[in-house]
This record gives sequence, structure tokens and C-alpha cells, in this order.
Amino acid sequence: MTALPLAGDPAALWYLNRATGLVLLVLFSLAVLLGQLATARTRSRLVPRFLTLELHRNITLVALSLLAVHVLTSVLDSYVDISPLDVVVPLRSPYRPVWLGLGTLALDVIIAVVLTTAVRHRLARSGWRTVHYFAYLAWPLAVLHGLGTGTDTRSHLTLLVTLVCVVLVVFGLLVRIVTAQGINHAARAAAAFVVVVVPLLASVWLRSGPLQPDWSRRAGTPPPASSTGGAK
Repeated sequence: MTALPLAGDPAALWYLNRATGLVLLVLFSLAVLLGQLATARTRSRLVPRFLTLELHRNITLVALSLLAVHVLTSVLDSYVDISPLDVVVPLRSPYRPVWLGLGTLALDVIIAVVLTTAVRHRLARSGWRTVHYFAYLAWPLAVLHGLGTGTDTRSHLTLLVTLVCVVLVVFGLLVRIVTAQGINHAARAAAAFVVVVVPLLASVWLRSGPLQPDWSRRAGTPPPASSTGGAK
């Protein structure tokens, strides 16, 4: 009986949407990190590879369930115009189209990974692995989506959680680069440089963009939403 009042309350839907978005960032970051560690050419007596893979799968399943809630609340929230089609087609919604579109692209990538995983036994291993690697692309898209779309980006909690998640994933990428086979030292150094520099460039964008008071207007929030303040 309480579901209907919740669905009609923009404030409650917004809080649920933002909360699930932040928790999703943590879960997907852990899933990416565990996937990186599981595929690294190392063996740890403290954390067996099979345990890392199981955690990776289980956390991913929980994250996918929470992702459904996150998407549903964004559509049900009547404060901004996000239709079901906007969820899978980028740049359709008038609400912060670029930053919402990055989340849409991340969702499309995740859907492709899930669908190919469901029919993995019918695909060539190389083909499935190629699609699966696109999950790494979904993560930075989701990070930028959260920072660019959320109006709570300037909160200390959001910034702290995002920073910790970025550090974890960067650490996992560096481990993956160092332990990868068949890569010369120059390529390793170049890849490590990119992995470190890109988050630094993103921090510069964050300081000049979402952390500025006029970001709502610059991000593409429609005038009624900008003037009244509030959700999303």
C-alpha cells in the first residue's frame, strides 16, 4: 500500500534515485576491481582466485538488481521528463542531456554484457571476452554521469565515495597492467601514465564544472527545474 504514495512523491523518488546511484557506484567499482584482480596473472594465498571470481559475480548480480531500481525511480519521478525510451536512447531527454546520456550509454553497455553473458555458451570465447571488456567502459561513463547529473555532487559524502571508488579502480588497473603478459615495458608505462593522468584531468573538470554554483544551468537543466531547485 505504501508503494503508490512513494511513486507519487518526487522527493522520496529523488532520494531513492540518488541513494541507489551512489551505492551502485560502490558496487560496480568493487565488481570492476575484483574482475581486474581475478584476471591478473598473480596468485594470492590470502585471496584465492575462485573466491575473487565468486565475489565478482555476486556483487555484479546485486548491482544489476539495484540498477533496475535506479532506472525505475528516474522514470517514475515526475519532476523531470525522463521517459522509458530515454533510458536506452542517449540525448533524448531535455534534462541535462549530455550527462544523462552518459548514464544511458553505460546502461546500454551493461545490457550488452549481460545479454552476451546469458548466451555465452553459444558465442566464441574471444567474442564474448571482447564484449565483456566493454564493462570497463561503462564504469567511467557511470562516474561522469553521476557527477554531471546529480545535484548532490558537491556534498562531502558524494565526493568521498567517488574518490575512494576511483582510487580502487585505478589500483586494479595498475595491477592488471603490471601483471599482463605479452606487453613491453614502454607500453606498460604508457598505459600506466594514461590510467593515472585521466583521473587527474577529470578532477580538473570537476572543479571547474559540477562543483561550481552555476553548474545546473551549464549542464542543461530546463529553466523550470533550475528556478525552483530541488530534485535530481
